[in-house]
Amino acid sequence: MAVRRRPQNPSSPGEPAKSQKQNLKASDALPLPLYLTNGLFFTLFFTVAYFLLHRWREKIRTSTPLHVLTLSEIAALFSLFASVIYLLGFFGIDFVQSFVSPNNARAPHDPWNDVVAVEQQPKNDVVRVSPLSAAGGGASSEEDEDIIKSVMSGTTPSYSLEASLGDCRRAAAIRREALQRTTCRSLEGLPLEGFDYESILGQCCEMPVGYIQIPVGVAGPLLLDGEEFTVPMATTEGCLVASTNRGCKAIHVSGGAQSVVLKDGMTRAPVVRFSSAARAAELKFFVEDPLNFDSLAVVFNRSSRFARLQRIQCAVAGKNLYMRFTCSTGDAMGMNMVSKGVQNVLDFLQSDFPDMDIIGISGNFCSDKKPAAVNWIEGRGKSVVCEVVIREEVVRKVLKTNVAALVELNVLKNLTGSAMAGALGGFNAHASNIVSAIYLATGQDPAQNVESSHCITMMEAVNNGKDLHVSVTMPSIEVGTVGGGTQLASQSACLNLLGVKGASKDSPGSNSRKLATIVAGSVLAGELSLMSALAAGQLVKSHMKYNRSSRDVSKLACPS
Repeated sequence: MAVRRRPQNPSSPGEPAKSQKQNLKASDALPLPLYLTNGLFFTLFFTVAYFLLHRWREKIRTSTPLHVLTLSEIAALFSLFASVIYLLGFFGIDFVQSFVSPNNARAPHDPWNDVVAVEQQPKNDVVRVSPLSAAGGGASSEEDEDIIKSVMSGTTPSYSLEASLGDCRRAAAIRREALQRTTCRSLEGLPLEGFDYESILGQCCEMPVGYIQIPVGVAGPLLLDGEEFTVPMATTEGCLVASTNRGCKAIHVSGGAQSVVLKDGMTRAPVVRFSSAARAAELKFFVEDPLNFDSLAVVFNRSSRFARLQRIQCAVAGKNLYMRFTCSTGDAMGMNMVSKGVQNVLDFLQSDFPDMDIIGISGNFCSDKKPAAVNWIEGRGKSVVCEVVIREEVVRKVLKTNVAALVELNVLKNLTGSAMAGALGGFNAHASNIVSAIYLATGQDPAQNVESSHCITMMEAVNNGKDLHVSVTMPSIEVGTVGGGTQLASQSACLNLLGVKGASKDSPGSNSRKLATIVAGSVLAGELSLMSALAAGQLVKSHMKYNRSSRDVSKLACPS
């Protein structure tokens, strides 16, 4: 077994013993180890404090003047002052600095901690990292070169660079260079500078080597529920923002759209197994019994001050039981919140059902990031319906088509055509286009575009066939305004543009619900415009004009 010691750096004959002095600490001057010294003064402080309080109580009982002190009391006071001075000197400086300069009040960097941090990673090899100046990020190019070679050889794990260097930006640069040399592929064009890598550490992205630039356009104003919104959309598809913008104009000049949030509840469905189907059914009846719901809700709601259990829906497959928990999650999208609540309930049920074998916290009956009928029928996240009546002259002048053509196309394309394709939740023209663009701009989970784009678009002639009633019904819009990518600077700015940044203090959950209605309203605008372009035969012409590039993108060579 290898023995790890602190690196010894004896000074060479030609250089001063400055490095040795720099390794000395103030605690080295103490006669006892630091933890024993601290324990001694803590004990002294509490002992003499108790002694003095006891003595003063006796003086009060015997009417003895408090200022008359015995030799033992004088010694106790002296010891009390000495221990207070020591404890204030040891603990008080960092406490004061945390108020004076909270960003700089960090513990001094010990290079050996770099080695320890890397050795704590799950790897059998002994990893040694050169002592680096993590505080200023000003390591020399030679030191960086040594680390790059160490990463390339596998001696230093790439994932441990942030922990070992203490500088997230520098870690990304070193990882990036090692990757280019290893793969012999250039990352030129992938930006590195201008991003706050500390903001994603441990929560958004691991092992970063740069960041992607996606242009953000705005569509609107979207007049929805009497309020105007300028909608940010991050996309690389030409015509998408312009088309959505045209739909927003048609909605605006027609008096605006109206929306209703039908449901608001995130789901998680664990799968558990028993020795028999009868036993699985027994738990199903227990969980779905209204008499037991209050007890389960109390256990579930302990996970968060915003989590509130709404219902539990069960499904049996042989001796396996799937329990679909639905709960409100405030302004968060809520996957982690509901998972914690589910785990609390499973632990609670284990006492009454000790033979229950928990196979997984998620059994896909939720269902997350997959097209599923349960989401289409029961809903997940926010279920929203949004509608608008477009006047005949707006259809003709703004959308360049007519009501009858739109109604016919919607029936044959969005309804009949989707049915012929066996679509699941895809009874629309391109809802996922708008959902994805808004999700990327506002820091949502882009993979949840799968179920969030479930949408059925309805078009009907009203007012004696003159005007057009359009609606989109979206049962599973999964959005949040706190947590995840919503806290990144760019995405936070887009949420702020919509007026839904962060958590609502007055009405928890109202910001995320408003964001869901904005998504549905924007989808409504996008459906109107694309369907009109199809009905008028403008789709190919507009894409050939705005969605083509003549730029010659040559392949980048391997870095030298």
